Amino acid sequence: MTPNEVLAVVCAITGAFIFAVGAFGLLRLPDFYGRLQGISISAGLGTALLLLGLLLWFPTPENVLKIGLALLVQLATVAVGGNALARAGYLVGTPAAPNTRHDALAAADPNDPMHED
Repeated sequence: MTPNEVLAVVCAITGAFIFAVGAFGLLRLPDFYGRLQGISISAGLGTALLLLGLLLWFPTPENVLKIGLALLVQLATVAVGGNALARAGYLVGTPAAPNTRHDALAAADPNDPMHED
């Protein structure tokens, strides 16, 4: 195997492991917000590593463009999607874990011009 192929396999295995850790976190984390955070991070990093592994396995200029665009879209949408889901969960009153210490949104002043509804 060439060094690129070895790095591709390492990236793919690491990405799959990160997905597995995210799935384990989905089962073990105590509330909606923790589960969402664990899945969002593992989706972003796991997908990035898998795409990097693909790029190292098939290094052509066309694949650089395609995989680079896929990576850019994935990283942008996972961040926005995770934020939107967390906000929707908060607005409908999804309870946080009992050991949550601080709720910055509950302490926000609704008359503040930076506050949005």
